[in-house]
Amino acid sequence: MAEVPRLNLDMTPFKDAKLPIIWVLGGPGSGKGTQCVKIVEKFGYTHISSGDLLRAEVASGSDLGKSCEAIMKSGSLVPTGVIMDLMKKAILEAVPTSKGYLIDGLPRELGQAKIFEEEISTCALVLNFEVADETLKARLLERGKGSGRVDDQNMDTILARIETFHQISEPVIKQYASLCKTINAERPVDEVFADVEIALSSLA
Repeated sequence: MAEVPRLNLDMTPFKDAKLPIIWVLGGPGSGKGTQCVKIVEKFGYTHISSGDLLRAEVASGSDLGKSCEAIMKSGSLVPTGVIMDLMKKAILEAVPTSKGYLIDGLPRELGQAKIFEEEISTCALVLNFEVADETLKARLLERGKGSGRVDDQNMDTILARIETFHQISEPVIKQYASLCKTINAERPVDEVFADVEIALSSLA
């Protein structure tokens, strides 16, 4: 398959703005998306989801989107470099209005974390939403009843996603332990958010 060309983006406006980067990590169903919505409302941060960026680029019909679609249809993973370019575009577009960035769904593994820091920025904080596996399973099955998402309805797929998180993503949390705020996300949404507020207040 042909290599997708990288974009040449000048990150100077972002670097000059000195806006904080926060990585949002946690297993599937840990409530990352719900908490990100509340953080955006309260703190004026920009929520950037790697999955949303890819879907939007494909939907746009751009040459890059067509390349990404072909890769995903083949069952392959979109190259990290392409995802970084989409991240950079979204970050630059938000500079004039943003108070900081919530990076959701990235880095999925240590290699991505290293590339993110080399190409974009170091992170100021890692929010880790911790939930027991049994709770994740129950939440995903419940979500699948209404979301229509196939990957929330099949227990084999759910178990594989949780295992992937433990094997691939947890090492990121361990590597960045000094920047990590682990939050018990088994509790009601507002109780979890109260801890999120305390964690984010350290950046003020």
